[in-house]
Order: sequence, then structure tokens, then C-alpha cells
Amino acid sequence: MSPAPDSPSAPPGALPAVTTARVLAGLALAVPVVALLWVSSYSRMTPKLAGMPFFYWYQILWIPVSSIFTVAAYLLLNHDARQRRAANGGKGR
Repeated sequence: MSPAPDSPSAPPGALPAVTTARVLAGLALAVPVVALLWVSSYSRMTPKLAGMPFFYWYQILWIPVSSIFTVAAYLLLNHDARQRRAANGGKGR
């Protein structure tokens, strides 16, 4: 386990364990989960879309929306990993 970036034994230029990119990635992954677990927000019949009750088309709509949030989280974490590699001189994680 490596020392915390704030500790005296941390290498210079080390990034903190909790970064903005990691927090945003976590939020991006949590949004679809919360939206679909909050059933009372979409447990109704209207408005209908092509005869399909709201309850069904709302959930189906979240399939592509969830993939967008997942891609955003991936890109944020990938960017964070590149920054960490650059801070470590290009070696390891």
C-alpha cells in the first residue's frame, strides 16, 4: 500500500486517491441506478408513447441513457489513469 499523497513519505507530484474525475465517474454510474430504483417517480400509466404506458417506455429509455453514463465514467477513469501514469513517470499504476 502506497503512502497518502499528503504524508511526508509520499513521492512528489503524487495524485490524491480521491480525485474529481473519480467522484464524477462514481456519480455517473450512480445516476441510472438511482433513477431506476426510485420506482414511485415513474410508476404511472401516462403519458403513453405509441400506446406504451409510461412505466415501460421510461425503463426502456434508460438503456441507451445508462450506456452514455457508463461511457462517460470510463472516459473519466481512463483520463485519471493517464494522469497517474504521467505523475509516476510513466511506470505502473
